[in-house]
Amino acid sequence: MELKEIQNLIKFVAKSGASEVKLEMDDIKITIKTSSDEKETTIVQQIPMGGMQPQMQGHQQMQQPAAPTQEAPAATQDAPAADDDSKYITVKSPIIGTFYRKPSPDKPAFIEVGDSIKEGDVLCVIEAMKLFNEIESEVSGKIVKVLVDDSSPVEFDQPLFLVDPS
Repeated sequence: MELKEIQNLIKFVAKSGASEVKLEMDDIKITIKTSSDEKETTIVQQIPMGGMQPQMQGHQQMQQPAAPTQEAPAATQDAPAADDDSKYITVKSPIIGTFYRKPSPDKPAFIEVGDSIKEGDVLCVIEAMKLFNEIESEVSGKIVKVLVDDSSPVEFDQPLFLVDPS
């Protein structure tokens, strides 16, 4: 199943109002869950059938406890600054994967806070299923804030950067 098909499936499930969808194919297992309070929660698990399954389950368990600790401080910090952030454009992740600010460990970051960007500039790469996808800017402006740590897992539609369009 291609990444684009998974993204379309997530969007379809969110719009349909279903609370949970499970899809099992030859080599992958996908579970998409949404809560009923209009706030979307999506869980996608891709588990290769066979010898890799226990290793992937352990990796999934390591990621889940880290998410609440990362989100809780952000919620308290962003609450007073919510009005300030409203004038900025949020660049969001188009895919699920691992966020990297640099093209490789020995190279400088694509962009830093304060850098001016234009449409088409590469902002970061997101690794998904061993493929490194360059994420290009769809807006021009100045980078105000990087919202994700380097080498962190990101969700579909998760905010990555704040851009001042002025």
